[in-house]
Amino acid sequence: MTKKKIAFVTDSTVYLTEELRSHPDVYVVPMVVISEGKEYEDGAELSTDELYGIIRRNKEVPKTSQPSVGRFKEFYEQLKNDYDHAIVIHVSSKLSGTISSSSAAIDEAGFEVEMIDSLSLSYAITMLIQKGVKLAEQNMDFKEIAKELREEATRSKNLILLGSLEQLYKGGRMSGAQFLLGNLLKIKPILSINPDGELGIYEKVRTEKKATNRLIALLKESCSANNVSQVGIMHGNAAERAAELKQMIIEEIPNIDIVIGDISSSLAVHAGEGTLAIFWQAGK
Repeated sequence: MTKKKIAFVTDSTVYLTEELRSHPDVYVVPMVVISEGKEYEDGAELSTDELYGIIRRNKEVPKTSQPSVGRFKEFYEQLKNDYDHAIVIHVSSKLSGTISSSSAAIDEAGFEVEMIDSLSLSYAITMLIQKGVKLAEQNMDFKEIAKELREEATRSKNLILLGSLEQLYKGGRMSGAQFLLGNLLKIKPILSINPDGELGIYEKVRTEKKATNRLIALLKESCSANNVSQVGIMHGNAAERAAELKQMIIEEIPNIDIVIGDISSSLAVHAGEGTLAIFWQAGK
């Protein structure tokens, strides 16, 4: 059997479009969601609807874990039978230990791989894979593709509007006083993953309407300064709000392509139901 040249590998924090989901050279290794002593493979054994049900029923928030070194090793040993190389694009190393587990497994499997820190998650990874697949179709060398994607990752932009402060509070990321004050003042924090791959508060805005308008204003500023062609709107069980946000963006930026999708279960654990996030790529 003739080996295929390049496999593209990622983890389940990614959003896969229909095109990528059906692409024969794109692979996803699932993250692990842990709830009530049970482990589930994200997307394979636990849907987002099932996860939201668990979150609503239980006071204890589910936890997540990266795939084990053993899980990755088994995967890479199978993959190297059919491919010469792989380009692996994972969730930011500042947000998860996935890259560490994946890298250790590659060393054990003896497979030639280019590892890329996306410096982000979700649709930011989607755009990197889309670009990589396109370059591979142009017969670009896999090391050159990796170099291009690493540079592309530094131009990734995002804004995240949490659906509720409750998930941060239940998960221990916010004190009771902060939670109470935020709810009393109706504060809607806008989060962002910075260029180094760390998550932080971008702005604190009063009311959801003002926060949504601020998201659009910030996106419009970036579109004016950069060559932005596409935006991904990712949501946590909030399809109607995502559709409304899409329409609002189109009214302000008429010629932009917009993709709507769900955040994965492994992200929903942390972001919570009702979350909206937008991802785009600033031009060179």
